[in-house]
Amino acid sequence: MDTRRNLHAAIEELQQELTKMGQLVEEAIYESVKSLQDMDVKRAEKIINGDDFIDASTLQIEETCLRILALQQPMGVDLREVSTALKIVTDLERIADHGTDIAKITVRLAGETLAKPLIDIPKMAELARQMVRDALTAYVERNVALAQALAAQDDQVDKLFAQIFVEVIDMMGPNRDTNRQLTHLLMVARMLERVADHATNLGESVIYMVTGKREDLNA
Repeated sequence: MDTRRNLHAAIEELQQELTKMGQLVEEAIYESVKSLQDMDVKRAEKIINGDDFIDASTLQIEETCLRILALQQPMGVDLREVSTALKIVTDLERIADHGTDIAKITVRLAGETLAKPLIDIPKMAELARQMVRDALTAYVERNVALAQALAAQDDQVDKLFAQIFVEVIDMMGPNRDTNRQLTHLLMVARMLERVADHATNLGESVIYMVTGKREDLNA
């Protein structure tokens, strides 16, 4: 009984660590896009410098998972919870990397006037951020329906990306500097689309953890 109680306490601590990391990742996405929107290099550099802390959190959570597997030897749903945590932390780390890459684009474009006002990109960022938040809520609450709802949100992000793609291509012309900037903005939109994809991965992990069944939310 004590062994099982210790296992559940370790899993609960793991859940708390993942939730804290998720909050950092959400903030990284918001702050990176905000830095681009405002051409705020200091804000961007803060995100870039903070990536090391997120990487360290990733390693700590992975070590916690491996320690639980080695010492507690979980089975059944407990094993799925730990293996899901390993998958979730990987997706969160990749989302954070996208935030860092967006912040680096802000630094590259420093001092330039944006060729177009950022309207759809912040919308994409907010949707993707909400998806990450919903995925983590689904994880904490073991909420399969909330995880499944991520598929519809992902469709909205994909539609915005398609709109941005067409708009950027239409704006390209003979000016190489403008084309370079527009290409960077298209890269940002693509990164946000990937953030949404990682959020659906989180949802799929939650569904597997709760039900033991695989479900493709990107179908």
